[in-house]
Amino acid sequence: MQENNACASATCQIENLKMVDITKKFPGVLANDCVNLEVNAGEILALLGENGAGKSTLMKQLYGLYRPDSGQILINGKEQNFTSPTDAINAGIGMIHQHFMLVSNLTVLENIALGLKSSRGPFLDLDVVAKRVLEICETYKLKLKLNAYIWQLAVGEQQRVEIVKALYRGADLLILDEPTAVLTPQEVDELFLVLEKMANEGHSLIFISHKLHEVIKISDGVTILRDGKSVGYRKNENLTKTELAEMMVGRPVVLQYERELPKVGEVKLKISDLWVQNDWEEDQVCGVSLEIRAGEILGLAGVSGNGQRELAQALAGLRAPVKGRIEICGAEMTKATPYNRNLAGQSYIPEERNKEGIVRDFNICENFILEDHDKKPYSNHTIFNFPNIEAATQKAVKDFVVKTPSLKTLVKNLSGGNVQKLIMARELTRNPKVLIAAQPTRGVDIGASEYIHKRLLQQRDAGTATLLISEDLDEIRALSDRIAVIFEGRIMGIVDGPSATAEKLGLMMAGVVEESAAK
Repeated sequence: MQENNACASATCQIENLKMVDITKKFPGVLANDCVNLEVNAGEILALLGENGAGKSTLMKQLYGLYRPDSGQILINGKEQNFTSPTDAINAGIGMIHQHFMLVSNLTVLENIALGLKSSRGPFLDLDVVAKRVLEICETYKLKLKLNAYIWQLAVGEQQRVEIVKALYRGADLLILDEPTAVLTPQEVDELFLVLEKMANEGHSLIFISHKLHEVIKISDGVTILRDGKSVGYRKNENLTKTELAEMMVGRPVVLQYERELPKVGEVKLKISDLWVQNDWEEDQVCGVSLEIRAGEILGLAGVSGNGQRELAQALAGLRAPVKGRIEICGAEMTKATPYNRNLAGQSYIPEERNKEGIVRDFNICENFILEDHDKKPYSNHTIFNFPNIEAATQKAVKDFVVKTPSLKTLVKNLSGGNVQKLIMARELTRNPKVLIAAQPTRGVDIGASEYIHKRLLQQRDAGTATLLISEDLDEIRALSDRIAVIFEGRIMGIVDGPSATAEKLGLMMAGVVEESAAK
């Protein structure tokens, strides 16, 4: 494949990028309303906004996936008309997408090479690509199995493929949409050093993140969108998380939660010496043992790909353990179906909400009753009670602040935050005794995250035993009464939640254990 060198070895061609009065409409939605954005060579610009604020739509226009209805894209003062991502790439723009642009039945290496010309004419030169990819992986400390198929990878691992794919192609201007979700704090620091080096060499970077401390740490300036409009641009001079959050949401946002000590009860979820394999029959969960009591949140921290996905699926009944035991409320449930686990009092918020949490072509009501459609008051044997279904869904939508035009709206037309709140509404309305919450706020804006966090804490206070699986250490530390850290499928230790530091957890996530980490 033809290699594309980053502009460290040549002068960057994009000195200035402007998006002027960009407007984009979809049926019933004004996604971008005269939005303005500017970034210069050597600058890291953060782009902030809630889900549905128009960030992704704006960036997709810059990357050639959409065409603006009106407005201009200017590079070095010259107007550009991108009709495809190829045009944007040729102009020196690269993008790491939040929702991955990968072919699931191709390998990691084939996805990275996809679309590039071979230096050997009609013959592939994947060996050349592999050599360069391994160099990038070593530089960025990103682990990838080049021969693994995309469908076999966890969400976080797929994001790593997107990062390497963009870095392989090289770009004068790089758009990074939530690039740190899969990294430990130490790895985030290493990535930021690389981004700063790229900026010093003349690259322009547009950094999209919901982690406000990262925005403050890495950016030179911040552009904020709200309801499809530009709220404004602020230089990163003495900016605070509280100030940024209020500008994004338009109201004060709670970033720290005051919690009383947990009132724990009996053990509701017990995991004993659990072993689970991944899709290529390798041990991914290795002898995990955990107990979670009523009225507590146990956080499970770790870098993506260390067994969290397989553990969550085993607990949900979606993946059969090799050995070990799972008990829900005292009943043995190791081989139970998801349906029987629901009957036992367990709810599950999946990591991959679009694959495991919803049916995209079903409407709000249909998705809300997915797990209980055969039970009263939603149905009497085979006859649906539509008034009861609509009444219950309407109450849940109101209680959980799910923004939707109507209950008949297809779920695929909702923003990510609203999809997640709908799943939360369905799972928590069931008043579960045990809750498995896997990445409950991944890709969700700060306003929706605040709401989800409050509901999880309310559920804890109501006596639910919650396993919170998250790669966001701020989230883990804010919500967890105890924190277990997983590395290469094993529990490295369990520490007290309120007193755990990001540095200590980060070391444990990298496989370094202190003697004080209690088991």
